[in-house]
Amino acid sequence: MPMLVNKSPKLFAIALCFLLSACSSQPSLESTAVTPIIAVPDNPQDLGVLSAYSDPWEGFNRRMYYFNAKADEYVLLPIVTGYKQITPDVVETGLSNFFNNLAEISTFINSLLQFKLSVAGETLGRFAVNTTLGLAGLIDVATPIGLAAQDEDFGQTLGFWGVKAGPYLVLPLLGPSSLRDASGLVFDSLADQQVMDELGMKSEEELYLSLLNSIDVRARLPFRYYGSGSAFEYDYLKLLYKKYREIQVAR
Repeated sequence: MPMLVNKSPKLFAIALCFLLSACSSQPSLESTAVTPIIAVPDNPQDLGVLSAYSDPWEGFNRRMYYFNAKADEYVLLPIVTGYKQITPDVVETGLSNFFNNLAEISTFINSLLQFKLSVAGETLGRFAVNTTLGLAGLIDVATPIGLAAQDEDFGQTLGFWGVKAGPYLVLPLLGPSSLRDASGLVFDSLADQQVMDELGMKSEEELYLSLLNSIDVRARLPFRYYGSGSAFEYDYLKLLYKKYREIQVAR
């Protein structure tokens, strides 16, 4: 599904979402590891705010978090490292701008579906300016002149119309989500597919562009799985994702 993750790099929070896209049982400690000073409680309810959101699929989600962490370590990050070594900075920036410009189309559609006319107008203005003056979006001309980047997706649209988030869900490679947001990804991916069709691209070209977009997204995320050193990393990221999505829907 081309361009499925093209919004991830727009905001740090979305970045966190991708991070959350890991699946993991808590990894076993090395034999030389220092025993934690504060014992991890056996009862999840003892975690207080970290247990504020129910996680009925926690077993699956943690395994998926761990899977994503390993896929990131052994596949994605090595590819990203090679990509950054062979790609000039100016080309990286141009590609990021190009993908962000294509993502404006989905944001525009979802803004209209939520009756956010000012957001829709600003998004349309950004797309028009960057597509023309910005050479098909390779240069971000809109931001310096005051047209701020917006971010709306179909998961937010469903939330606007009263659809509850549902259970927390960690998706393979794509990251943290919910039952509602995962359903929204289908709509957004169809919108992205339509954009590709309008560009008249062949299937192999669409695949190449989608892979390049995914690499670009990961290259701009500083997050590293299990880099926090906290036994509650999975729980913290879940909390951040859920709170952020609540704010996005409510705004």
